[in-house]
Amino acid sequence: MSFLFAPPLSVSIVLDDAATRPTVSVAHGKGESEDLPRFVGSEDIKGRVVLTPRDSTKRIDHQGIRIEFIGQIELYYDKGNHFDFTSLQFDLAPPGFIQGPPVELPFEFLNAEMPYESYNGANVRLRYFLRVTVARSGFSSNIVKETELWVINYHKAPEMNNTIKMEVGIEDCLHIEFEYNKSKYHLRVCSFITLLSLVFLSLVVAVPFLNTT
Repeated sequence: MSFLFAPPLSVSIVLDDAATRPTVSVAHGKGESEDLPRFVGSEDIKGRVVLTPRDSTKRIDHQGIRIEFIGQIELYYDKGNHFDFTSLQFDLAPPGFIQGPPVELPFEFLNAEMPYESYNGANVRLRYFLRVTVARSGFSSNIVKETELWVINYHKAPEMNNTIKMEVGIEDCLHIEFEYNKSKYHLRVCSFITLLSLVFLSLVVAVPFLNTT
C-alpha cells in the first residue's frame, strides 16, 4: 500500500564531479555508515537535479522548484530547534508542470561559505546538505529531497603553541598540577587520543607547633 502514498516525482541530486570527488565514510546509528562527498573550504558546488515522473503520461503541476545549500547545527536532545549558520538558495524553475521524460535542472553555488568542519558527535552534529523542494499547491504536500556533504577545513598550524599548565587541589592539603606540551590541539586529536601530560602531586603536611609555655 506504500505506493499509494509515494510522491508522483522522484528527485535526485547529482554532483558534476561525483565520479572523481573524494568521499568520507560517516558512521550512523546501528553500525551503519554512509559515504559522503568531501568538500574543503569555500569550494564551488555544481551539479544537476534530476526529476523523474513515476508516470510519464500524467501532468505534475508545481509552484516552483528550488535548491538550498544549508549549514546547520543540531542538538540530538532538542531536534526541534536548530541553528542555520549558512543558507543559500538557487531557483531552478518557475511555477509550471512536468510531464514525460526525466528533466535535468543545473545548479551552482559559487564559493559556498563553509566556515566550520562537519562533525557527528554523541550529542550534537554540524552538517552541510543540499535540499531540493518542489512546491505544490492545494492538498498536495511539497516534495523534498536532501543530500548531505562532508566538509574538512585545513588550517596552518599556529606559529606559537606553548605549553599550558593547570592547577587543582585542596587548599593547604593537596596540589595537582597538569602540564600539557601544547596549548592548541586539533579536535580530532582531542576526541580520539589521550593527551600527553605531566602530572605533579604535592602533598602539604601541616605540622602543629608545640606550645612550650
